[in-house]
Amino acid sequence: MPSQHDLEGLQRQHDFFIGLDSDGCCFDSMELKHKECFIPQIIGHWDCQAVSKYARMASEFVNLYSQWRGVNRFPALVMTFDLLHEWDAVQDRGWRAPEHQALRDWVKAETKLGNPALKAAVERTGDPVLTRLLAWSEAVNKAVGWMVHDLPPFPHVGDVLEQASAKADMIVVSGTPGEALEREWAEHGIDGHVSYICGQEVGSKTQMLAWSAKGKYDDDKVLMVGDAPGDLKAARANGFLFFPINPGDEAASWRRFHTEALDRFFAGNYAGDYEAALVDEFNRLLPSTPPWAEA
Repeated sequence: MPSQHDLEGLQRQHDFFIGLDSDGCCFDSMELKHKECFIPQIIGHWDCQAVSKYARMASEFVNLYSQWRGVNRFPALVMTFDLLHEWDAVQDRGWRAPEHQALRDWVKAETKLGNPALKAAVERTGDPVLTRLLAWSEAVNKAVGWMVHDLPPFPHVGDVLEQASAKADMIVVSGTPGEALEREWAEHGIDGHVSYICGQEVGSKTQMLAWSAKGKYDDDKVLMVGDAPGDLKAARANGFLFFPINPGDEAASWRRFHTEALDRFFAGNYAGDYEAALVDEFNRLLPSTPPWAEA
């Protein structure tokens, strides 16, 4: 797994740089991971059996169908608890979230939200909530390792990587654990197109982009490709460009990137009205209010 030092030392080979998210962006893995791996472990490890239907809906909204899509698993768990707490149908059943204040505190304080940092916190404090959190996170990883395989990249991803590698340096910028990323990219033979595969243990997406590209490339020659608002925020925080992979229409997005947007990026006419139209279309797909709160 690369470090901050590795990314800061990344040598520029081309004039352009592209950061790529992985889950839900390059790979059609978001639905499978969350619905079959994350959510069953939330229900089992966090005493949500009595409200399992609502816990599933809340977690799916946070992780797949809202402005928080793609958020790190630990703040996503906090958001899921918050939605359940605010949901009248859940409160009518008398359910209360298990004690998790230490989770909230850790998420606010920690900059590398992954299992290594969590393990260190457990060893340092022995906190029962963090111990429970680590057991849940490790169970998620085990489920992902068993469940998630034979999922190819979206159509046209390979075409884009092949086309872009001639003119751009590329890395993976993801909130997924690094071990899973390395396995998935190697399984499909596309890992050779990128200089580094960076997971949640490395740092935030904003940090990864800054360490790798800020000051090495002109800002308008750096592009983040992602399927979640967090990817857009990471790009904008660094003054970089963004290409959205629209949730639910990923293949068409990659086709547009391959046949149109990538050439625009290399030609210097991607920024401006063209990018703005794509971002507006993307933002309309992901609401901030859950459907049950609107009813």
